[in-house]
Amino acid sequence: MKTRWGSCNIKEKRIWLNLRLIHYDRSCLEYVVLHELLHIKERRHNKRFYGLLTTYKPDWKENKKMLNNE
Repeated sequence: MKTRWGSCNIKEKRIWLNLRLIHYDRSCLEYVVLHELLHIKERRHNKRFYGLLTTYKPDWKENKKMLNNE
């Protein structure tokens, strides 16, 4: 996996993580794991998805910014 930090197979309830995450702060790994696990509950990036993400990890935007500035 070279272009994404993680992905989720909703049908199989399985996630994959990019191994490059080991080079980042642990909070970034937590963000990606949570992001992918939430797709099992909410498939799309919609208002409900981001509401759940904010509930469980209020600082998720900081982590996303760190990973996107690679």
